[in-house]
Amino acid sequence: MAGIPHDHYEPKTGGEKWLHRRLPVVGLLYDTLMIPTPKNLNWMWIWGIVLTFCLALQIITGIVLAMHYTPHVDMAFASVEHIMRNVNGGYMLRYLHMNGASLFFIAVYAHIFRGLYYGSYKEPREVTWIIGILIFVLMMGTAFMGYVLPWGQMSFWGATVITGLFGAIPFVGDALLTWLQGGPAVDNATLNRFFSLHYLLPFLIVGLVVVHIWAFHTTGNNNPTGVEVRRTSKEDAAKDTVPFWPYYVIKDLFALAVILAVFFAIVGFMPNYLGHPDNYIEANPLATPAHIVPEWYFLPFYAILRAFTGDVWVVIAANFLTGGIIDAKFFGVIAMFGAIVVMALAPWLDTSSVRSGKYRPMFKWWFWLLVVDFFFLMWLGAMPAEEPYATLSLIASAYWFAYFLVILPLLGVIEKPLPQPETIEADFEAHKAAKNGGAGAAEATPAE
Repeated sequence: MAGIPHDHYEPKTGGEKWLHRRLPVVGLLYDTLMIPTPKNLNWMWIWGIVLTFCLALQIITGIVLAMHYTPHVDMAFASVEHIMRNVNGGYMLRYLHMNGASLFFIAVYAHIFRGLYYGSYKEPREVTWIIGILIFVLMMGTAFMGYVLPWGQMSFWGATVITGLFGAIPFVGDALLTWLQGGPAVDNATLNRFFSLHYLLPFLIVGLVVVHIWAFHTTGNNNPTGVEVRRTSKEDAAKDTVPFWPYYVIKDLFALAVILAVFFAIVGFMPNYLGHPDNYIEANPLATPAHIVPEWYFLPFYAILRAFTGDVWVVIAANFLTGGIIDAKFFGVIAMFGAIVVMALAPWLDTSSVRSGKYRPMFKWWFWLLVVDFFFLMWLGAMPAEEPYATLSLIASAYWFAYFLVILPLLGVIEKPLPQPETIEADFEAHKAAKNGGAGAAEATPAE
């Protein structure tokens, strides 16, 4: 697909020309900053800069924390306390890193649901979407391994429960579990492995982020209307777009400043609000916590994992059909990872020819129910594995899968979409006229 026509970097001075012929880094930065961007993007398009900030924050603070951390079961907990009490600014570095993970996931969930609502996964952006889901999976792995490092009670038992899930995989489960743990149980070898991978994975995420940005710079940004930028000529493209700098850079920086004001208030005044008090107790393999819960951003998938018990009919059927290979534990693992897989398959499961949810009246209801379902699963994941939470988790999990596997494909067939604007320029001008209360306000009505 041809890129959006626009002016590219042209070196002027002798030094610029010399460098451009050998390493066109200035041209790359120029084309990145000046890329034509749809001029009707709303505030849901600010999460990219928040995610970039979070990734940089986590890497910088993580590198400094690693200088003072000791990955050994006898010293890990004490080394974290050493960072908190004796290292200059250590408590702030740790709280920034700890709460930075929460901000990271808030931003990535907002980013994902925005993409699901506005159809950012649809052709020609399927590869961009898949890369984004891979980044999300690596984020989850990195965050889980990082949560183990303080070696508190919840760290140890969380690692025991989650790594134990891999043992449920038929045929290779025991070997895989031993490789993950480095032995027969969670111990020093496990901590060393997790520390090493926790340090490595963020740099893999950086590489995927570069490819992610490259991908959407190739296809161009989606926008709230779902209408593509006109590529017939530079003049038409200019009517639909504005340069990323200064328009969206300033807008993004303003949004980032507002979000960071809230973030630093939480870090300064309530840094442990999202944590678990049991993790301030040193790990003890002989004392199991009353209620083992992961960090809040894992809770929806944890609820799905626990929802499929041995008395659920679909688990019984799967166990019977596979001759006992798929038991309840393995089915829960499949469901947990399957919840992410069905999200990754959205470009092929959504059969509607209309990209943006703005023009899909039936889709809106089901989508917002999915958002409510996600937060409901988050709450259920924090509840004990007992009734009525077990049944509610099963119902909420069923809706998650039904949305992607049944509802999205059917909506494309039965739904009658609203009229869409012909161009981004038309949508922009209609909204501008409606905001000013002038002529053309009526034209904005169909687009809403």
